[in-house]
This record gives sequence, structure tokens and C-alpha cells, in this order.
Amino acid sequence: MKTILRRFWKMVLGGIILFTSILLFSNFWVEHESKGKTYDDLQEIPENPTGLVLGTSKRVRGGGENLYFKYRMQAAVELFKSGKVKFLIVSGDNSIMEYNETRDMKNELIKMGIPEDKIVEDFAGFSTLDSVLRAKEVFGQDSLTIISQEFHNERAIFIGKNHDIYSLGFNANNVPKGYSTITITREYFARVKALLDVYILETMPKFYKDKESFPNEE
Repeated sequence: MKTILRRFWKMVLGGIILFTSILLFSNFWVEHESKGKTYDDLQEIPENPTGLVLGTSKRVRGGGENLYFKYRMQAAVELFKSGKVKFLIVSGDNSIMEYNETRDMKNELIKMGIPEDKIVEDFAGFSTLDSVLRAKEVFGQDSLTIISQEFHNERAIFIGKNHDIYSLGFNANNVPKGYSTITITREYFARVKALLDVYILETMPKFYKDKESFPNEE
């Protein structure tokens, strides 16, 4: 009986070590692949024709303001008004009528002074992978400045890099520590999935075969 228990706990320990190693390696690899591609300083980031704003909900559960959303909108406006991008793709989830990230982002950007004809809506950005790859496959954009928090930008750049998309990231302000521990924890698992999607599963967006027009730069 003791031998069986000993083997059992060895298997459990081995599983924990393997699981932790996968999490840590995935995190390291995403950071390595995106190193030098994210920017905090507006003056330092190179110009790019198109900015890609990654979606999130406007409100948190309970109806309060979502700081991730607020800071991404602020970053997108700064980038556009400085002339660092000419157009903004707002890419998010609108899978149910009551929840429309894309519409909320567009409306907020217009309120903040971005011309409506400079905003392109992507209603099928169900995941980061969908958003990044659809920018190329659907809208024909293979050079992007991705706009989100740094941890999110790193993963998006990793995905883009492995699909021949030249990607930079402009980092929106981070939320205060403790604001969303769940989001940061979830990011570790999202990075494991990103490696699986890119290297093993070769995942493509849910919808990507129908091309959509993209405005020409004047």
C-alpha cells in the first residue's frame, strides 16, 4: 500500500513540475519573441499605417468602469492624434446582441475626437488570435501597431510574428495592482494556448475567408 501511495504522490509531483514548467516556458518564449517590439513612449514608437485596438468589455461585472477599456481607448487616441497611425481597427466580440465590444470602442473613440471614417470595425475578433490574423486575412493589413496593455501586446505580437505580420505594440497604461488578479493569472494559460495554436494546432480565425474593404490612405 505504501508503495502505491509513494508512486501516486510521485506522479502528482511530476505532474505539478511539468505543468509549472510549461507555464513558465510559455511565458518566457512569448516575452522573448516580442522583445523590443513594445513601446511605452509615444515619441519612440515608429509610424505604422494601421493600429489594431484589441477588444475588452466597457464595463466590469456590476456595471463599473473597466480600466482596461478606458486606458486602451486613451492609448489609441494618443497614437492616432500624434500621427503614428492613420487608421484604427477596433476588433472585438459581438456574439450576442447585448454585448458588442466593437461598437462600444468605436463610439468611445468618436466621442474622443477620432473621425468615424478612420475607424474600421471588426466584429469577429472573438480572441486575440482572431483579431490579429483577421487584420491580415480579411482586411489586408500585414503591418500593425497593436494597442492594449503590455502583457496582451506581447502575446499578440508573438502570434503576428509567426504569421508574417510585422507587429509593434503601443502599451496602454496598466491597471492598479490587485485590480484584476484573475486577468493576469489567465494570461499565463493564454500564452500556453498561443504556443499550441501557433506551433501545433495551426489555428486560424473562426471567420477569415471573406475579404472586406479597407479605406485607402489619402
